[in-house]
Amino acid sequence: MTPIVWNCRGLTFDTARQPLVLGVVNVTPDSFSDGGQFFDPARAIAHALELAGQGADLLDIGGESTRPGATPTPLRDELARVIPVIEAVARQSKTPISVDTMKPEVARAALEAGAVVLNDVSGFRDPDMVRVAAETGAGLIVMHMPGTPQTMNVAPVYADIVAEVVAYLRGQIEILARAGVNPECIAIDPGVGFGKFTEHSLTVLANLEAFDVLNRPVVLGVSRKGFVGRVTGREVAERMPASLAVACFALAANTAHVFRVHDVGPTRDALLMHAAILKHRSPTLTRDSL
Repeated sequence: MTPIVWNCRGLTFDTARQPLVLGVVNVTPDSFSDGGQFFDPARAIAHALELAGQGADLLDIGGESTRPGATPTPLRDELARVIPVIEAVARQSKTPISVDTMKPEVARAALEAGAVVLNDVSGFRDPDMVRVAAETGAGLIVMHMPGTPQTMNVAPVYADIVAEVVAYLRGQIEILARAGVNPECIAIDPGVGFGKFTEHSLTVLANLEAFDVLNRPVVLGVSRKGFVGRVTGREVAERMPASLAVACFALAANTAHVFRVHDVGPTRDALLMHAAILKHRSPTLTRDSL
């Protein structure tokens, strides 16, 4: 795997050493993946600590659902949901914290509470989010999403989806760099499932190597998503095996560096096993030589 350094407020991740597992903590009443199971702050904190114990390299804590058609969360409510959880987890665990938010006010408060990464599904289109990024030195996850969660999946149309997503992410990297963000703070997320029908998502996954030109860590978030269910016919709770298959495919192809998942322990084990096997592959052995 090509070494790509990701700097996050003084923490440095070398993605050549090992893939990173980013555990999802939804402090929301309407998440598609867990149906509000961790909306209660105490349960969210306990869940975050459990994911840390399972081997999460980072924890992604969010207080606003971004599933297709989700209702926007008022600023006051999002702050009340995520800040106490981030503060508590930061006190009780050494696992670095990411905040999943599109709001600059939440981003700044989360960094003050102990987070080191800003995960913005809107791709830092808000100039105020760009300003927070430039002023704080936070690690960033810049995602591709056309429109908003309310509009993104109404009728997405692409002439060449892979080229268009690469071009969008390149443009956002340039905007952030011009604002003073160190490019080494930036990771990119092609936004599988966000403003993309099933065929779009599968095309992006099949061509992840196209994102190598950006020379930034690629974050892959496919865990339990709707397109996985449409391919397999499985309900949300039954989508882990297929989600693991996607993660291993991306690892085998050397095309992803950070895996944003709900099932941390199984994902970690699958990636470690896959990586261990790859290390023992002979560089010269071919079928013809046997």
